[in-house]
Amino acid sequence: MLTAENIRALKGTGKKVSMITAYDFAFAQMAEAAGVDQILVGDSLANTMLGYKSTREIGMTEMLIFVAAVCRGAPNTHVVADMPYRSDKDPQTAYDNAKRFMDLGAASVKLEGTPAGVIEYLRSKDIPVCAHLGLLPQTAENFKQKGKTEEEARAIEDAAKFVDSLGCFETVLEHIPEELGKKITGEVKSVTIGIGGGKFTDGHVLVMHDALGMHQKKLPPFATKFVDMYSLGVEGFRKYVESVKNEA
Repeated sequence: MLTAENIRALKGTGKKVSMITAYDFAFAQMAEAAGVDQILVGDSLANTMLGYKSTREIGMTEMLIFVAAVCRGAPNTHVVADMPYRSDKDPQTAYDNAKRFMDLGAASVKLEGTPAGVIEYLRSKDIPVCAHLGLLPQTAENFKQKGKTEEEARAIEDAAKFVDSLGCFETVLEHIPEELGKKITGEVKSVTIGIGGGKFTDGHVLVMHDALGMHQKKLPPFATKFVDMYSLGVEGFRKYVESVKNEA
């Protein structure tokens, strides 16, 4: 399993880092079998697995169940546990929750933005932290690209340098201009993981349901569908129904 230190050491080697979301035992097994570098148990499970409209509608109760399942399914893969909305509201709360994830087998935690004192405190307790900048779904008013104005771009760049200085081993850059992703990647020591961050980031992450074509919704502009699992699943269910109906 790649540790946080192993992942950070990939910076500048030319070896891209692969990350995919997964939320349960079975798909974690598949991701590990495919050789993915990291599995993110994202709070996006609120939308993809539980049908909620916002990631703000779930908390630690739900996240702990899914993180545990993924850790059981992919024991040899670096599992990143997403800190749900308000679970990192202050340093002590963040540590208490992060430790619960680590005790389940997570290798690191991810948090959005730069909550005051939280990253510093987690790092002082030797908990590896993955930062998340750019579009921040937990607090975003809309899902338009961030960093298009000079002011926004500078704020994201400054935040990236800040979390890097605090010891984050990697930073997710979501839905920002490619040139901004390139600039930040060249300025920080940590690994940059793009999800709509352009081709110059050190690695990429996608939501499993987008990558595997598990729905019929319009994909985000930065997502790629590699297989059509929705159609395969419907066809499989249809064949099962037909076999039952036609049973002698």
